[in-house]
Amino acid sequence: MIHVFAFRFRGPAGGLAVNLRAEVTSLEGGIPPHSMRIHRKIWLGLPAAGLYWEDAAWLAFGVSLNARALSELAPDGVLIRTSSLDCPLSDYRSEAAALAMDGWLHEQFPLESSGAAVTYDASRGGFVFSWGGAAGPFLPEAT
Repeated sequence: MIHVFAFRFRGPAGGLAVNLRAEVTSLEGGIPPHSMRIHRKIWLGLPAAGLYWEDAAWLAFGVSLNARALSELAPDGVLIRTSSLDCPLSDYRSEAAALAMDGWLHEQFPLESSGAAVTYDASRGGFVFSWGGAAGPFLPEAT
């Protein structure tokens, strides 16, 4: 069954919005060709229509924040099949895909917090993402 998670964060100068549609399935039916292994038997299936590469990377990172705990909960493995990721361009930051996936996973599984969060800090240039002690998947851009 597909579940929708709506991630929203409102800051003083705009916000972030992501709608994620996904479902959890077993690995019995095999791994779809447009999927990636995140950790052991934890797989992420991407939408058949495709995604922008950074959105796909951030979705995978959102799964990776919870992958070890998911492996313990589902030792036979799971496929997190994403059917869509929608973001209005006015509220778009690719990092929000990781927060949407993190929130979606916490609705589906009894997981402890990964510590992933976003704040707004004008002195630091706007949205500031934190990953619960994990390093983000990309190096910061040179300023």
